[in-house]
Amino acid sequence: MKLGLLSDSHDNLPALRAAARTFQEAGVAHVIHAGDFVAPFSLPPLRDIGVPVTAVYGNNDGERVFLARRFAEFGWDLEPKFAFPVFGTVRVAVHHEPEPVEALAASGMYDIVVYGHTHALEVRRQGEVWVINPGEVGGWLTGRHTIVIVDLETVTPSVVDLDF
Repeated sequence: MKLGLLSDSHDNLPALRAAARTFQEAGVAHVIHAGDFVAPFSLPPLRDIGVPVTAVYGNNDGERVFLARRFAEFGWDLEPKFAFPVFGTVRVAVHHEPEPVEALAASGMYDIVVYGHTHALEVRRQGEVWVINPGEVGGWLTGRHTIVIVDLETVTPSVVDLDF
């Protein structure tokens, strides 16, 4: 099974479409968004993948009521601060901002800790835990449009620079 990670899409529909296309082509079975969709109109490209989505709000997600309504319509999971999905034996913690990342990784309770907010791509090991910031799909700050795909059988992440 493959897990698709993204964050900080900030309403960039062409980038979201490219991410969705890449996830589909890679056979991703579940997507995690670490926040900052910004507006509900940016969700259809993720819906079109046809897989479940787990997400947390980011600091720029202002239209939270309608975002929550759309997530409910799509049968997805949107959490206010933290999400803790489990995929077989792989335990994941998701939060938008970086402050709790080190503590989550040090807790030994998770195999992967995902966050966003900084727009800076980071894929590193902290002991036995992968700490992953998939960077920014939106590309507004860095000029890069990045996502991460994790092979859950080997718990191996791969960074993808989107080309569109």
